[in-house]
Amino acid sequence: MIKAHAIIVAGGIGKRMGADIPKQLLKLKGKTILEWTLTPFADAEDIQGITIVSAKESMEMIRNQAAQFLNSGKDISVVEGGAERQESVWNGIASVPEVVDIVLIHDAVRPFITTTLISECIKSASDNGAATVMRPLKETIKNVRDGIVVNTPDRSSLWITQTPQAFKVKIIREAHEKARAASFLGTDDCMLVERLGIPVHIIEGNDYNIKITTPADLNIAHAIAPLFSSGGR
Repeated sequence: MIKAHAIIVAGGIGKRMGADIPKQLLKLKGKTILEWTLTPFADAEDIQGITIVSAKESMEMIRNQAAQFLNSGKDISVVEGGAERQESVWNGIASVPEVVDIVLIHDAVRPFITTTLISECIKSASDNGAATVMRPLKETIKNVRDGIVVNTPDRSSLWITQTPQAFKVKIIREAHEKARAASFLGTDDCMLVERLGIPVHIIEGNDYNIKITTPADLNIAHAIAPLFSSGGR
């Protein structure tokens, strides 16, 4: 049996949200965003453990949230994050038990992930080494310089990255170790794995797997939440 462990990155403080508490602790239809996010990982049969990475000042609140899921049978822990997301993920990876085969890294403010996508990530990472949830770009985009359109890229090859991103443990550890040694800061964990020359396989996600960053995102989440509140995760 594949042993998979989820790292939930919950270190954000929510500046763009304009709230006085971390955005992952804001309420969404009666539950915190973090509760919504943790539920499918706690329900996923393939997940043996969950590590939540939190800002130091939020750790007590995050532990209180995590305590509700202790009866899920998962090994659940909270560790302190770093100044950058990449450092926070590294702290999470460092806490993963040696027996784990696959690590999934997921944003705490993506509450509408499903157990199906979690399982697909684990399988793809087990088969291929590295996998990420993505969706095709629908909008036309432009390259712009100094307020002027330079060109219009072909969107057929452009995809939007989501999470989870899943990796064999030895691959993601090596990717982070080499990035740290080179003082390289990537925008996501796949970028670090790409530096090793390892292909990252795509799992097509969906439009519901949004990242809640702004008040407008939270309004959209309130509209989406009833589709998931029946437990169909």
